Parts: sequence; structure tokens; C-alpha cells
Amino acid sequence: MPHKKLIIAIDGYSSCGKSTVAKALARKLRLNYIDSGAMYRVVTWYFLRNNIPVPLPENLDLTEFDFEKVMNDVDITFKINPETHFSEIYLNGKNLENEIRSMEISENVSHVSAIKSVREKLVALQQKMQHHGGLVMDGRDIGTTVFPNADLKIFMVADPEIRAHRRYSELTAKGVKVTFEEVKRNVEGRDEEDTHRKISPLRKADDAIILDNSHLNFEEQLDFVISEIEKLKFVSRE
Repeated sequence: MPHKKLIIAIDGYSSCGKSTVAKALARKLRLNYIDSGAMYRVVTWYFLRNNIPVPLPENLDLTEFDFEKVMNDVDITFKINPETHFSEIYLNGKNLENEIRSMEISENVSHVSAIKSVREKLVALQQKMQHHGGLVMDGRDIGTTVFPNADLKIFMVADPEIRAHRRYSELTAKGVKVTFEEVKRNVEGRDEEDTHRKISPLRKADDAIILDNSHLNFEEQLDFVISEIEKLKFVSRE
């Protein structure tokens, strides 16, 4: 049984299935689960609904908008759903778990994630979450920026075409009207922006273990991570 303070960081490209694996891992190990990507999606939702400008990467250094002031009005919390036993995300008291998964959010979230004031506030919130016990957190910069001393770092990758097909299937199953080409462009665009932003770009931590799940089913992915946990010589943080 893992130590109650075990910190597991799962990073990787969009539509790699990070959240699916992280949720299952947290449930199996009885650890807290935090979807850091959902936090950036919530802020993106807030920006779009309140007509807050979302600068493109090439214009980011030119904007004079006070994003820090806006972020002072953003209160993000997580609450456990009593039916699913998973944490759901709330913005200023409103449950947004389902509203932040649209293509509109996906097309803007990388732009919002590149804003310094946004990242600084969310990283600080994420780092505080370790004080509530061990956790599994997935995102883009968990192993490099949020928890550089995590006990285990997994970096998930998969072929872009396969990731696009997965995302397309997920969206159409929810009734979202979108073409495969639109999804593929979004996946490729997010890869480009996530890996090239100035602040906390997506990259593999030196001590992260690569999990290429292009041709692995869910059980095989979970087994891979569990096997890496079993190799740990865990040293208590206390």
C-alpha cells in the first residue's frame, strides 16, 4: 500500500488519456486526484463568458490588459461527487465539470495557459493541494514546475493521428458536432503552442518515465504505471 504522502505527476500531450489513467490510479491507490488541465479550462471558460481578451501567442507580450486583477476574482475549488467518488471542479461556487469540455474551450485553453498571471495563480493553488495528503495530478508541467520532486513522474505520448481519433470519438459520443479535421487541427495546434510557450512549456522532466500508449489499452496503461510504483523505494516526507 503506497504511503499517504505519495505524489504522482502525469504529464503529456493533449488527448493522451492522462486524466483517465490518473483518475483510475488515484482510485486504486486511494489518493486524491487533481485534474490541473480542468483548472486552465475553467479559467478559459471564465474569460470567454466575461469577454476578457484572450491574446494569441504572437501578441502576448504586447497586451497591457491586467490579467492579475482578473485572476483575483477567480476562486477554483474541487468537491467530491458522492455518486462517482471523483472530484469535480467549481468556479466561484458553480460546478463546471461538464461545461469545460467543448471545442470552444479546447481552441482557447492553450492561449489562456500561456498568460503569466494565470499560470502563477494556478501553480500556487496546485502546490497547496499536496498539504491534503498524497495525490495524483495530471497536466502539462506537473513534473517540471508544480511538483519537481514528485515520487513518480510519467510522461504520456501517443501518435497525433491516434490522439485526434480518440478526441473525435469522445466528442461525437457526447453529441458534439465536429469534423475529424477540426479535431486534428486542434490537437496539432495545441501541441505546438504547449511546447513553445515561454512559461512552463510542455516538456519531459529528466527523470520522467515515458508511457507511449499509441497501441495500449486502458488496462495495459494502468498496469504500466502500477509496475513503476512498485519499483519505488519510497522515503517518507515526514
